[in-house]
Amino acid sequence: MKTYFRLLSFAKPIEKFAIPYLIATLLAIFFNTFNFTLLSPLLDTLFSTGKPSTGVMQVAGKLDFLAQFKNYINHTIATVGKEGALKIVCSVILISVLLSNFFRYLSQRFMEDLRVHTLLNLRKTVFSNVMDLHLGFFNNERKGDIISKVSSDVQVVQFTVTNTLQVVFKEPVQLIFYIVVLFSISVKLTLFSLLVIPVSGFIISKIVKRLKQQATAAHESFAKMIGFLDEALSGIKIIKAFNATPRIKAKFDAENYYYSNLNRKMARRQQLASPVSQALGILVVVIIVLYGGSLVISGSKEFTASDFIMYIAVFSQVMQPVKAISDSFTGIHSGIAAGERVLALIDTKPEMVNKEGATELKTFSESLILENVSFSYADKDVLNGINLTIPKGKTVAMVGPSGGGKSTLMDLIPRFHDPKSGRIKIDNIDYKDLTVESIRNNMGTVNQESFLFNDTIFNNIAFTKPDATEEEVMAAAKIANAHEFITQADNGYQTFVGDRGNRLSGGQRQRICIARAVLANPPIMLLDEATSALDTESEKLVQDALNNLMKNRTSIVIAHRLSTIQHADIIVVIEKGMIVEQGSHLELLTHNGLYKRLIDMQTFAE
Repeated sequence: MKTYFRLLSFAKPIEKFAIPYLIATLLAIFFNTFNFTLLSPLLDTLFSTGKPSTGVMQVAGKLDFLAQFKNYINHTIATVGKEGALKIVCSVILISVLLSNFFRYLSQRFMEDLRVHTLLNLRKTVFSNVMDLHLGFFNNERKGDIISKVSSDVQVVQFTVTNTLQVVFKEPVQLIFYIVVLFSISVKLTLFSLLVIPVSGFIISKIVKRLKQQATAAHESFAKMIGFLDEALSGIKIIKAFNATPRIKAKFDAENYYYSNLNRKMARRQQLASPVSQALGILVVVIIVLYGGSLVISGSKEFTASDFIMYIAVFSQVMQPVKAISDSFTGIHSGIAAGERVLALIDTKPEMVNKEGATELKTFSESLILENVSFSYADKDVLNGINLTIPKGKTVAMVGPSGGGKSTLMDLIPRFHDPKSGRIKIDNIDYKDLTVESIRNNMGTVNQESFLFNDTIFNNIAFTKPDATEEEVMAAAKIANAHEFITQADNGYQTFVGDRGNRLSGGQRQRICIARAVLANPPIMLLDEATSALDTESEKLVQDALNNLMKNRTSIVIAHRLSTIQHADIIVVIEKGMIVEQGSHLELLTHNGLYKRLIDMQTFAE
């Protein structure tokens, strides 16, 4: 229940929806129950002999509205005849039915507003928390699992929470109204007939006992399928290139079959609850008809024939709220299982949190310093005792064998991670004393993988500055050598680039990414092998764009190509997580160390 009440907290302010819902529901229940009780005076009117009825319902108390109404009808029959009384009864029935449906519509409308409000808050909270999480979280989680929690699981939670809330109030109150009417007709008969409710509840609890476990497995299986789908769509070229389509289909089909079997088992359990409760209800109705009917036939004063027919009609409805409650309890297991997965995502705390009193970095004016920085992923050491000073306005190139820690070091600079030991300072201020947002505001990034959003070229360039004018975007594109090919596109800057920019070539995508960084105009630029995946012609265009980008700013570059690094002010050679050499291109060549060997191998390869 703790999980349920926590999920319910996302409906706040719940009173805005709950109070109108409660009022409308109470009125709907009252008139719905009154509709069935009107069956007795209707039958009395139709089959009246013109003499007052002698049943117990004829003794009218001040609050016994039905008995008072029946007495009024009997009086009307005696004064104006059966036809006049029938018109009155039918008018009351019509008004009662209209009011019952009107208030039921209002209650459903208020509940739907609550349902939408809950979903809005829950999905907003989940997505907001996911966006705040550190990069390391996404390296360890399957993307399909995250997508499943944000979309499918949240939907299940929303329906379960609001439906259960609806059932918890409406159905028990409706049940109470029915029982009050039944007791008003016959206490003895009602006490016997209500035995079906606890018996039904016990049997249903046994049926749905394993539902939560199966629901959890079903949600996890669905998340795996979403993950398979995401991987298949992302890697469709590789799958087709290696004729792996049948294998990928088989992998997806196996999980789909497992998920379908789980759903089938859950559905069988859920569907079994309803016929069991209905069968028990019918059994009791049959016994009531036999017992009560014998009393009516024998002329007993226990109740009149019309009251007995009304009793059967009302009791036949008793199982509806009982069934709704049992269905709610079978469904809540799936909702709680989904809710626990969603809450686990919400409870995951981001590692990059601004400490209390952190200040903003306004500008970069001196240097970026790494002091004895070490970093590890779990038990694997990646960086060891890195000491590096990057003065403002200088270009620093990081080179070395793959897996040496260059990309990890680059990720530490915009504070995607914090070092396990050591300090990073900018303008002699510790990173931890600054807000994460202000550090990143002073940096621009161009990665090896040129990621574009499925939007227009204009919006992709303006991503870092949403209020940028057309002139500013065009100026950035010109610096990035992108303006010419953009103007030749079908719709110019309003051309859509497709999913991940797949309608453009690699060089075109990279130049748009550079234009995006140019428009941001940060004092520090981070370039992670921005030309390594390009052909020679594209590389030259991109390299020219990068040279334009790096003018008059501090640049930190990861590169392997001699053309990219030889003009750097400082070249840092990193191997096995340590800086093994540092200096200019000519200085490092004279050392005859790792750098010279890397250059010689590249020259030989070219």
